[in-house]
Amino acid sequence: MSSSQKTVLKIDTSKADKTVIWLGEKKFKALQAKSSQQLLPLIQSSLKSTGLDWHDLGSVEVFPGPGSFTGLRIGFAVANTLGWVLGIPVNGQTKPVEPEYEDKSCQSSPKTVE
Repeated sequence: MSSSQKTVLKIDTSKADKTVIWLGEKKFKALQAKSSQQLLPLIQSSLKSTGLDWHDLGSVEVFPGPGSFTGLRIGFAVANTLGWVLGIPVNGQTKPVEPEYEDKSCQSSPKTVE
């Protein structure tokens, strides 16, 4: 597959009981408790069912939140890892991206101990 025909992988792990991915325009879902734990198997089986390979991915877009704290972290960890391993951008960036949490206290800077 040429670089102009690369597929965009979109990931949404914001809900605790539903993980959704898109490969191009095709939508795939995992519906169960802790569904974000099924993200990699969902991507793998979806790639296989569409006749694609990991190297056919041209970029990853991950939903930044708000949503399930753990779900978002899993989605971003997988997206950033795929971006790094495959050498593709995540949310249009080549550096790691972070989720946006509803509770801003999760984004506080570390405190210095004196």
